[in-house]
Amino acid sequence: MLRTLLELSRISNLPTAWTNVLAAWIIAGGPASPSPALLWLLLAASLIYSGGMMLNDAADATWDRQHKPDRPIPAGRITATAVWAIGSLCLISGAALAILAAGASPLWTLSLLAAILAYDLYHKPWSGSVIIMASCRTLLYAMAASAVNPQLSLAVWMAGSVLGLYIVALSLVARGEAKGQLTPATRVCLTALLLLPAAVPAFSHAALMPWLIPGAALTALVLLALRQMKRGGPHIGSAVGWLLAGIPLVDALALHHSAPLSLILAFTALPPLLKIWQKAVAAT
Repeated sequence: MLRTLLELSRISNLPTAWTNVLAAWIIAGGPASPSPALLWLLLAASLIYSGGMMLNDAADATWDRQHKPDRPIPAGRITATAVWAIGSLCLISGAALAILAAGASPLWTLSLLAAILAYDLYHKPWSGSVIIMASCRTLLYAMAASAVNPQLSLAVWMAGSVLGLYIVALSLVARGEAKGQLTPATRVCLTALLLLPAAVPAFSHAALMPWLIPGAALTALVLLALRQMKRGGPHIGSAVGWLLAGIPLVDALALHHSAPLSLILAFTALPPLLKIWQKAVAAT
């Protein structure tokens, strides 16, 4: 059962939610050292992320029976009813911890839950759902930052929005390559969006070292993933895994002027480790 729950929650991608929370917390003015509120917030984000992923499988159960029979629900390893119950409990518990224990804004916490549910329920019938998926990450930033300061700064919204654009580009380039419908012009535009997080610090007179290291890492990761994706077939899934593993690099770049270099380097070192973890539990 534990293995099934870990697979349903896409556990290999969970650390990207932690780096989102840490980045938003620090950008909002929170200390880079552990604090009770931050620890509660990380636990809350873990429950919310896991619950949202579980409900994604529950909502897709009928589709998966035809297209992905090896997923836990169609394979008979767990019932859809159980997944709905466990996933909902995780979402509610995570929201309660974020608001009551970490002090996050009820508005942004409940907005995050609404976005997660909207994506889970409508991502199959509506192609524009990539926008909702991106908003989940942006709202996670908002929730985490609100635990430090209810008045969200422009820096928080910028960092969350850049991450959202990265998620949109990731989704669209994977969809386009899978369907063979990606034109050269569209590919260039989406590549630019994927590389945007590495370019933004250049416009804020960032110190060279905190910016250059994760920026170079993200550039190399994106170009490697796009090259792999063009080969089609199973290579697309592997490339998407790399781009998802690159989310901590986006967070590291958001922290280029507000966090210790050691933390930025720790974020930068995560993608290869996450990619290895994906071999045990898929991130998508």
